[in-house]
Amino acid sequence: MSFENASIISSCSRWPLLIDPQLQGSNWIRGSQGDNLSPININQKHWMRELTKNITEGRAVLLEGIQQEIEATLDPLLSRAIVKKAGSYSLELGAEVIDYDPKFKLYLMTKLSNPHFRPEIAAQCTIINFIVTESGL
Repeated sequence: MSFENASIISSCSRWPLLIDPQLQGSNWIRGSQGDNLSPININQKHWMRELTKNITEGRAVLLEGIQQEIEATLDPLLSRAIVKKAGSYSLELGAEVIDYDPKFKLYLMTKLSNPHFRPEIAAQCTIINFIVTESGL
C-alpha cells in the first residue's frame, strides 16, 4: 500500500492531501525531498509568510496540521489559480499577488484518522490514506 501511495504522490496532477496519523507518508516525503523540503505547521506563527516565501523560491512545502476545514486563503493555491503574464507566473494568495515558481510543490498532511473534508477539497486535492489497518498488516 505504501508503494502505491508513493506512486500516486509522485504522479498526481493535484496537490496530495495525506491522511497520515502514523507519519509514514510524512517521513517518506521528508526523505525523498531532502533539503528542498520546508515543513510548515499551520498552527505556528507566520506560517503564511513562510509558505509565500517557499512558493516564490520554488521549494517543496509539507503543510502539516491540516484539520477538516482548510483555510479559505489557500483556495487559489489548491485550485492552482496561477496566472501567466509576460513569461512570469503569479498567484493571488490572501490579499496579495505573489510570484509563483513552477518548481513549487505542495504536500498537505493531516494526523486525523477519519477526517470528513468538504467535497471541494476532494476536487482540488488527491486524498491519499496512509492509515495502517490490522487487515493490511
